[in-house]
Order: sequence, then structure tokens, then C-alpha cells
Amino acid sequence: MSESPDARSLLSASSQLNLMEMDAIDDKEFDIPQVDTPPTLESILNELEDEEEPFVLEDTCMLNTDNMDAHSCDTSSLASSDSGDPAHLKRKRRTVDLNATVHGSVLRHSLLKGISAQIVSAADKVDAGLPTAITVSGVIAVGTSHGLALVFDTNQALRLCLGTKATGAEFGAVSALSVNHDCSRLLCGFAKGQITMWDLASGKLLRTITDAHPPGTAILHVKFTDDPTLAVCNDSGGSVFELAFRRVMGMRSCDSRCLFSGSKGEVCCIEPLRAPPDFRDHPITQYSLLAMASLTKILVIGLKPSLKVWMTFPYSKSDPASVPQLAWQFVPVQKMVNPILAFCKGDTVHFLLVKKEETGTIHVIKQKQLHLSCDIISLSWINSSTLVLVDSHEKLQVVDRPSQEVLETLDLEQVQLVYNSRHFKSLATGGNVSQALALVGEKACYQSVSSYAGQIVYLGTKSAHIMALRNWRERIDCLLKQEHFVEALSLAWSFHEGTAKAVVGLFGDPLKRKGVVGDKMVEILFQFAEHALKKCPDQGKIQVMEQHFHDVVPVLVDYCLLLKRADLIFNQLYAQLVENMVAKGVFLESLESYIVADRLGHLTSPIMRDLLAHYHGNGMMDSLERCIVHLDVTSLDIQQVVQVCWANQLYDAMIYVFNSGMNDYITPMEKLFAVIGPQLRAGRSLKDEEVVMGNKLLVYISCCLAGRAYPLGDIPEDLVVQVKYQVFEFLIRLHSADSLEEEEEEVFPFIRTLLHFDTREFLNVLAMTFEDFKNDKQALEYQQRIVDILLQVMVDNPDFTPSQVGGLFTFLARQLAKPDNTLFVNRKLFDQVLEFLCCPDDDSRHTERQQVLLELLQVGGVVQFNEGRLLALAEKAKFYQICEFLYEKKHLYDRIIDCYLRDPLRKGEIFSYIHNLLSMPGYSPEEKQTVRDKVLQHIKELVTLDPSKSADLVMFHFVKEVQQIISELQADQLLFQFLSCLLEPREGHHSGTILPQERDLHELLLDLLCRFGPNQLLSFLQTSQHYRLEEAIEITQKYNRNEATAYLLEKKGDVHGAFTVLLETLKEKLSLLTAESDRGADGGEGRQYEEERDSESKLTEVKDSLNDIIVLCHRNSDSLYQQHREALWFPLLETMMASQKLVKGLNDEHTFEVLKELTMKVLNCMSTFISLPAIIQRILKDPVYGKGKLAEIQGLILGMLDTFNYEQTLLETTTSLLNHDLHWSLAHLRAAVTRGLHPRQDYCNICLQQYKRRQDSAEEIIVFSCGHLYHHQCLQQKDSGWGFTSELQQRWSCYKCSSSQGGRGGPSTEPKRGRSTSLAQVFVDATLDLQQEQSWDQLRCLYRGPSRLSILSELSHCHSSDKTGLLFPAQPGTDHFQLKLSPPPLLEE
Repeated sequence: MSESPDARSLLSASSQLNLMEMDAIDDKEFDIPQVDTPPTLESILNELEDEEEPFVLEDTCMLNTDNMDAHSCDTSSLASSDSGDPAHLKRKRRTVDLNATVHGSVLRHSLLKGISAQIVSAADKVDAGLPTAITVSGVIAVGTSHGLALVFDTNQALRLCLGTKATGAEFGAVSALSVNHDCSRLLCGFAKGQITMWDLASGKLLRTITDAHPPGTAILHVKFTDDPTLAVCNDSGGSVFELAFRRVMGMRSCDSRCLFSGSKGEVCCIEPLRAPPDFRDHPITQYSLLAMASLTKILVIGLKPSLKVWMTFPYSKSDPASVPQLAWQFVPVQKMVNPILAFCKGDTVHFLLVKKEETGTIHVIKQKQLHLSCDIISLSWINSSTLVLVDSHEKLQVVDRPSQEVLETLDLEQVQLVYNSRHFKSLATGGNVSQALALVGEKACYQSVSSYAGQIVYLGTKSAHIMALRNWRERIDCLLKQEHFVEALSLAWSFHEGTAKAVVGLFGDPLKRKGVVGDKMVEILFQFAEHALKKCPDQGKIQVMEQHFHDVVPVLVDYCLLLKRADLIFNQLYAQLVENMVAKGVFLESLESYIVADRLGHLTSPIMRDLLAHYHGNGMMDSLERCIVHLDVTSLDIQQVVQVCWANQLYDAMIYVFNSGMNDYITPMEKLFAVIGPQLRAGRSLKDEEVVMGNKLLVYISCCLAGRAYPLGDIPEDLVVQVKYQVFEFLIRLHSADSLEEEEEEVFPFIRTLLHFDTREFLNVLAMTFEDFKNDKQALEYQQRIVDILLQVMVDNPDFTPSQVGGLFTFLARQLAKPDNTLFVNRKLFDQVLEFLCCPDDDSRHTERQQVLLELLQVGGVVQFNEGRLLALAEKAKFYQICEFLYEKKHLYDRIIDCYLRDPLRKGEIFSYIHNLLSMPGYSPEEKQTVRDKVLQHIKELVTLDPSKSADLVMFHFVKEVQQIISELQADQLLFQFLSCLLEPREGHHSGTILPQERDLHELLLDLLCRFGPNQLLSFLQTSQHYRLEEAIEITQKYNRNEATAYLLEKKGDVHGAFTVLLETLKEKLSLLTAESDRGADGGEGRQYEEERDSESKLTEVKDSLNDIIVLCHRNSDSLYQQHREALWFPLLETMMASQKLVKGLNDEHTFEVLKELTMKVLNCMSTFISLPAIIQRILKDPVYGKGKLAEIQGLILGMLDTFNYEQTLLETTTSLLNHDLHWSLAHLRAAVTRGLHPRQDYCNICLQQYKRRQDSAEEIIVFSCGHLYHHQCLQQKDSGWGFTSELQQRWSCYKCSSSQGGRGGPSTEPKRGRSTSLAQVFVDATLDLQQEQSWDQLRCLYRGPSRLSILSELSHCHSSDKTGLLFPAQPGTDHFQLKLSPPPLLEE
């Protein structure tokens, strides 16, 4: 390893250095470990990214130290340790999820043993104290609590020990360190405020700076900039100073300049932008940028060419104890490399891109921020896209910035991180710092973390640790060591595809990168297969072994196919797996999904043989068939496959092999016909599997004729026509190949078989094929030939149903109807078919025959039947749809109605037919009239069919004929149903239709309702408006419908008449109840249960009847005089009390209790309308109670008193609450009135002159509650008045708060405070605007809940308060000067 000139000079200088008596500090005393062979830089770094300067400090020969935790050097990430979770055993098979992210172990964590040993040794042997600060550059420097600085080289050898314990006693602990970029100078900051500069080549003290900043404050940070003569420091007072080093005439001096004073906000972190060697010439370096983090904001300033603030950025809300962090990094963004500043305080990292514009200014662009759920105490970049964070629980997180993914989490607890709290609290100088800074200092560890060239060093109390990114191979090997093969493959695939994060060591051309990673993946695949075979459980359940391989084999196959290395699967991997029978089985089964997905199209012959044998042996025939139809035929042993397929009914596979393997499209058809043909000829029904075969055959023929391959793909283009002709030739054969033995075979067996199997589908297949025949003469000949055969086979053949024959002729009629038709069919055949369909030997399949004939007629065109003959046949055969079709043609629409009425299947559709015909244009008035006459003729039939639809029809089209219709309907019950539907209230278009003699119709319906539907009577009376009251009352009285009579009497205004009718009903029901009780008292026990039930129903009737009367009395009492009220309520009370007395004598306790309860209910209800003394007086006069004792009515009186007490209490409480609210509101208003207004300034906010402009003039000024003050004239000029409340008083709004122009001219623009108007409150009718709502909310806040008065006032009226202003006449300078203030708004103190 060639040494740099800096390193050489550093070594030579340290060998000559005797200032510190270096010969006294020997290796043994400091326990410096011996290193036999210093490691090369390459071996340490593995491979670093381009722009990073190589520098590694770990001693790779001695990583596994005794005093370190065994896992510290090879820490597995959380992701990798979780990846061994056995949860996947629960699922059947493991497939590769290409979206799953595996990062493995991203960071290599190593202990710097040499440095750690020296730190411990220096503390023990020369009382250097504990370590306090560390910095890394070309060297590592460690500061101690006793003021020493230990300097180590790249091999962790101690080169210098700077400072003495004497200076340590004077200056305190080393609190900050910084090395310049060429490693020639070291700056040390001390806890008592001094700064020293050392020459690292000679070990000489060059400067001691004591006056750079205010005395009595500790140095928190000291940092070199890129300019070696310029540094910056930050003290515990929160100030930042620039240090400029000068050397004049051999004299060294230092000039200090304050960049930021702690009085404006304490800075606790500074970070100058230092460019790596590759970017020393970057245009941004000429500004010497410095980032500073105070407790409230970030600042970026330029020190050159002159001091300038380029940006300030406030933090979002965060915990005051959070530590601000800053970190610069040069990052490539859109083909340019520019610095990005990462900063955070709390849990959110912000990124600012800093770039120099052509104009010379610096532009700062905010980038996407990063949210984490932890409190960050350290933030460092490890490369241009990866950050390393430490949180307050000492958990280290590696985060990828572009994707915001946490790649790895490590625990730093074992590091025992050094914190800088003592210096932040400035304990060495008496602790004179602010509480805020001391609070931040609790978690500050700025001096314990230092990053350089892609590595980060962490300082512990007894050790130093280094973190670096592992290279890609190392990350994969970490997972392989833990036997996490699936995760290793997933990680390797992400390297292969370029989706991995924090990648180190993959450069150059993407194809070469893929090649390198692919080779590594192949290596892992073999390792994985070997490991799986080795780890397979020897004994135990077969399912466990299968599950073991199900987790391995699909992964191996998947990655081989992803790498496009199918040869690996067939040769090496299969050869490995064949050793284990279970593994072999799982492998062969897993191939299915890849073959079906067309990812694997060709198999080698040995694997194909094994696949056939395995699937056949395990009965997986469906899977085998799916595989065969997707495989390349050349890899199949055709003879073996055909035998297996035929033996196991794998017809799809068999067809595929014959078609693709031998270009034979006919043999499969022959084989399938041989199975289903004999069954159909014998007239036996087919089994399910034979039906499946038949359907396959139809689909296959359809595909062949259409040029498509079966079951998928297309027939090769050069074979399409040939295959089509072959299939036609096959179909029109006279006899099958094996018919010689069977002499009796019918002609055209194949067409016959297909027609028997599914006529309609076979004809559909032919129809689709015939579509394509345009100019192909040969094909047209086949077409004619097939049609002739079809006619020959089907016509006059009793084996075919009418539906099948009709289907054929429909098919033919459609073909003949085409404009370019060349087919010839004898017309007489169609007449034969007509006879066949209309005059069958039996009456079976009626609907089917009618449907077929209808289809045939609808095709039309060439099929011209004699219509008269057809109509006669159709009527005879009861083909009503055919008749309708023919009548439609002849416009005999009235005859169609007869068809509907006779056809039992379509009777219900007659109403919509009639409605459509009478509503739609296109029919002549004469045609419509014949239909109307026909409807009236059959109206009785229609009403019987559906009264509701008949009524709709009448309302739409027959309003004038209503009387005629009613006279047609003789049966009362039918008339009742029809009128109910006709007169029910309607919505929409016909709601306003007026029927002739409507009143008579309603009264007729009322009569019918009394007879047939008493339950609907009341609702009819309430909804209908068309009956005459007197006639209606007569009708209801005739049928003794008392409730209805009462309703009508009340409607007429005869309340007493209605009451009398209802009271009569109640008395009847009560007399029945008392009679029941009487019988119950006399009767035996046998009928007891039945009587109880009867009694209950009687009681329910009494309750209902009583409720009706009470509701009636309630409704009308308000509008009656006292004596009329008494005439209602007292008879009711007397009736109830009399019945109660009667029942009491009969010893029926239950009935007595119920009646007593009902009497109380009457009393409670009447007490609202009749005074209590009048009720008591009436009760006492009553002969029932008058002669008895007071005890009998005690319950009644006490009940009334309880009601009175309850209502009295309710009234008192309500009054009290209202009074309390009123007092509260007035008290607060009074308090508000007595409070003065406090103007913010003593000048007018419009003219900006003193409110007292001239001594002698009396000027009016206006003060608003927001604190702004104006001259009256100024406001008038600005038109800030808005309406008048009286002649003298105008309402004003604050110009500055309410105007969009306001506030721009004034020196201090205040934000809107939401109270833009002045203060006199005037009630006006208006909806609440935003400001009034705010005031209202403040008022409610005062009361801590909604005011009861406010709720009541909101309910009663919608007046809202509006704030308005008063004019205040004032005479400055005179004795009469007065400022009259209106009450301010109600606000919380």
C-alpha cells in the first residue's frame, strides 16, 4: 500500500517528536496490539463508490475479540432475522414474490480494537480521563476529559498524544475537535472556552486562542471550512464565531468575527459545507457555506465573498428536548451534482437542495421530507442516497432516502455512546446556560459521531466503533451463513434487476452486472438444492417431507426461469433432486403451473417420461391434460401420450397431439363419434362424461371450421382451408369407416349423430361457418350439400321433435333471407313443415311448436305461406301468438284482444297491450275505436282478471264510459273492488283527472265500504274529499258504523253529536263487559280460561273506544267554552265511574283495577281543561260517591294532587333557571361595559398621523376592539361605514382588519384577529357571519357549555348580535376631552 505524502510527513514528524516524551509511551504500557501484516486498503474497503475517498480503520485480522459480543461484527438486520420465521410452513407451496423486499444486513459494524485499547490504557496509565470527542479524516483524533488529544493513523497506531494534564486542568475537557482537509492541522475546543491549534506533522502547539468568544462559555463545536485559514466555532452561549488565521512576519494570530449572536436565539449545531476531493472545484465552494441550527430555525449563510444569509427555515412543532441535526452531502440530481442539506429536530428529516444559479445567487429548493416514528439524536450520510440515524433509544437505523425505506435497524446499546451534556450545560464554567439549551444537551452526542468517506465512527465510553456499508456479495453471504436461502436469492435478484438499495461494489455496464449477479445466483441455487436434500427429515410423515420440498423446489424453478436458464432445471438441478423420491415428485408437480402459464414450453424426454409416469401414477389426469396442451409436441412421445390420453379420457390432450403432432384433424373426430354415436343411435340417454365429449366435439368442429386450434391458439395459416374441407368431407360421409360389419347403419351417420346430440348448437356452428363463405366456390358446394343432407335426414323423420325440425327450417329461412344467398331449398318443404307443426297427432309440445313457427314467420322474406290457410290452422291449433302475428299484419287489433283473453299464458299482458295501443301514435282513430268497443264488451272479464290494472286503464282511456262500466258490473263485490282501485288517491300524471258524477261514485263506494270493508272506512273518509257530508252521515248511520259517523259529525261541526255517538258505543262495550263479569261470577270453573280470554278482548275494545273519545275531547276542548267542555268530559267521567261501581259489586278484581286505571286516565286528561275544584265538586255530588265514604274517592283526589305538585315544581324550576341565566348574561355584559379599550398605537392607521393632529381642532376619533385607531374623517374617506342604525349613529368596520388593502401601508402588519368591527352591540335581523360566530363561541366558552337562555332565545327568534361602533367626540388639549367607550366583546380573561 503506497502511503500518501501526508501520511509520510505525519510518520516522520511523529518519529522526531519528543515534546510529549514519546519514548515513555511504549507499546507495552499502552497495550497496543501487534499487527503482523497490515491489511491492504482493497481488502478493507471491498469496493467503495466512485466519489468516496478510501479510508478504513478496522483491523480485519482481529475482529473477533474476546470482550465483544459474538454477533457484533456480523449483525443481522431485523429484516434478515425475521426472514427465518416458520410461518410459511402453514401454506401449501412457496412461490417467489418479486415485490417482497429483502435487504439483508446492510451495515458492517466493527470494533476499532487498537483505538479502543489505547483509550482504556490512556485512562488507566496516564490518567488521560474518559473519551469526550472524536473526529475522523485521514487520521482519527480522540479528545479526553483531562484535556488530551490522542491522534491515530489508518492502522489504529497511536501517532501523537497532544496536550498535557496541566493544560487539561487549566482548560478543562476537550469538548470539540476538527481536522483540516489535508490532515496537517487539528483544532481542539475546551470546556472552559479555549481553542488550541496543533500541527499534526510535528505535534507542535501552534496557537492557543482565548479571546475568540465571550469568556465563561464552553466550546460546543469547532470546525475547519474548506479554506485552511478559516474555521467556525459555536459556544454554550448559543453564539457562532468565524476564526480567521493569519501569519504575518512569522507571528501567528487569529481574528474572530461574530456570525450569529446567542441573544437572537441559541445555535446548538453548526456544519460548514466541506467538499470531497472530487468536488473541490464545484462552483458552490466559492461561497464557503455554513449551516446553523438554532433552537427554533435553520440558517444557511455564506462566509465569502462577503457575509450573507441565503436562507432561513423554521422547524415544524417538535419536542423542546429534541436535538437539532445537520448533515451535508453532494448528491447527483438530474445530471448535476449539488449539495443537499439534511436537517431534523424530532422525528422528521427535511432535505434542502442548494444550487448556484447563473446569476450568482444561491437557490434553495425544498425536497421530499422523511417521517420516522422516533426522536433522532444523530444524523449522518453514508453515501449519496443512504442516511444513518440514531434515535433516543440508541437504535441505529439505515434509511434509503429515495424510497424512504428503513433498510436495517441495529442496537447501539453495547457501544455505550458518549453524550456531550456537560458541555451543553457548561458545567466547567459554572453552568451559566439557558434552560432550553441545557434541555437539548441531555441527548446531544454531536462529538461522538463522525463520518468520513462512506464510514461512520461512533465513540463509546471505552471503545470506538466503525460502520460501513457491506458490499453486495457480503450481504448475500451473510444471509447464506444463516441458511436464509430464499431471502438470499430475493436479495440477489434485486441486485440483478437494479432495485436493491444501498448497493456497493456493482459498477459498469448493466449487462455485465447482470452476468456477475446471475453467476452468483446459480451458485446459491445449487447450494440451496444441496442443503434441502441434506436437511430433509429422514423419517416421519410423508406430508412433512413434501412440505419441506414445497418450500424449496418452486423457488429453484422460479429463479432458473427468471434467469432464463431452463437448462439448469433439466440437467443439474433435476439430477440432484432425483436422488430423493419425494423431492422428485414435488419437482414434477411444481412444473404444472409454469407450463400452464407458458413459462416453460419444452421438456427433455427423460423429464417428460417421468412427468407422464408420475401424474398417471398419482391419478392427476386433469393436471396432465393441462400440461400436454401447453407443451411443445416435439418433446412428447406421441404414441405413449395418445395411449395414456385415450385410456383416461383426456380428449383435449389427444386432439392437441393429433393436430399439432401429426397434422391429423379427422382421427380425433372419428374416435369421439365412435363413443357417442352408438349410444345416440340406440336412443339411450348419454352419461355426463359422454355429454362433455359431445360438447367438446361441437366446439372442436367449430374451431376447425373457423381456423382456430383446439383447445387454444390458431391453426397454421397454410392448413386452414385444407382442414375446413377435410372436416366437411368427414361430415358428409355416407357411412363411417367401421360400418362394414354393421350393415344396418343409416346414411350420413355423423350429421345424424350431431343433430340428435344438440340440433340447435350444431346448426349454430354451421350458421357461423356459412357466414365466412363469400366467393369460395368449393365451400358453397359443401354448403348446398350439407343443407340437402339436413333436409333428407330430418324431414318426415319421427325421431326429431317439432322444435328440432322447426329449428332447421328457421336456420334455412335465415340463410335464404341473406342478400347474397346461393342456396336452393324446395318451397314445398316449408308447407310440409307448416302442416307438421300445426296438425300434430297429439297435443304435446304445444308451446314449443308455436314458438318454432313464430321464429320461422319472423325470419320472413322468402317464406311466403298462404295467410288465410295459416290463420285457419293457427286458430285450430290454438296458436294465439301466431294469430296475433297475422292480425297485426292485417291491422285487426280488436281480434288480438280476443287472442290475449283466450291465451292462459299471456292473459296478464293484455292491459299493457291495450294501454300501449291506445296511447301510441301510428294507429288510426277507427282502429282505436274498434279496440275501445272490444274492451267495453269484455270489461267484466278484465275487472275479474285484475281490478287494479282495469281501474288504471279506465282512468287513462275510459273516463267518460265509467257509468256504463259500473252498470255492466252487476256483482256488488266486483264493483267494490273496481271502485276501490278507481277512486284511490293517485300521484303523477292522472292525479287531477275528474270523473263524471264523482260525488255519486264516492258515495256508492262509501256504501259498499260499509258492507264489505268496514276497516278501510275511516281512512277513506279522511283521504277522500268528494262525498257530501249529509248523505255520507245517512249511509254510515244506516249501517251503524259509529266511528265513521262520529268522524263525519265532528267534521260537520257537531262535536256533541259525535261525542254522543262515541259515548253510546262505549256504554255498549261497558255493558257487555259488566255482563261478562256477571256471568264469570255465576259460572263454573270449566269455562274459566275461555271467559278470561273473552274478557281480555272486551277490555281491549273498551280501552280503544275510550281512547277515541278522549282524543275527540282533547281535539275540541280548546275551542269550546267552559260549560260545553264540562258537557263533554263529565258524562264521560260519570259513565266510567258508574261502570266501575257496577263491576265492584261483582267481585271481578282484575276488571275493576283496569276500569279504575282508565277512570284515572280520564281524570288526568280532563284536568288540563277543567278546574280541579269543579271536578271534585262533581265527584262529591255524584250519587255513586255522594252517599259513600270519602275513602272510595281518596285515590282519585290524591292522584289529582300529585299531578298538581308535579306541575308546580316544574314551573318553579323553569322560572329559577331562566332567572339564573338572565342574571349571568347581564352580569357579564355589565363587566364588559366597564372594561376600557387599549389602542395599540397613538396614531391613525390610515393617515399615520397622531390622533391629536392640531391643538385647537375638535376631531372625532374611533377606536375598535382590535386596538386600531382612526380619525373619523379618514374612515369616511375610505368608505368603511356600512349602513345606519339611526340618524346620528353610523356603524363602522375596522379598515385595516376588514379591507384587503388595509395593513399594507402601515409599519407593522398584524394578522387578522377575526374581530373587525367596533363595539356597540345592536340587534338586527341577519344570519351570523364568521366573526359573529366566533364571538358567539367565545360567549359560550365563558359559560363552559351552551347557555340555557341562548338555547331558548334561539328557539324563539333568530336575532343575532352584531358589533357596531360609536363615534367618540374628543377635544384634545381641552378640559372637555372625553373618550366615550362602548362595551367590548365578551372574551375570556
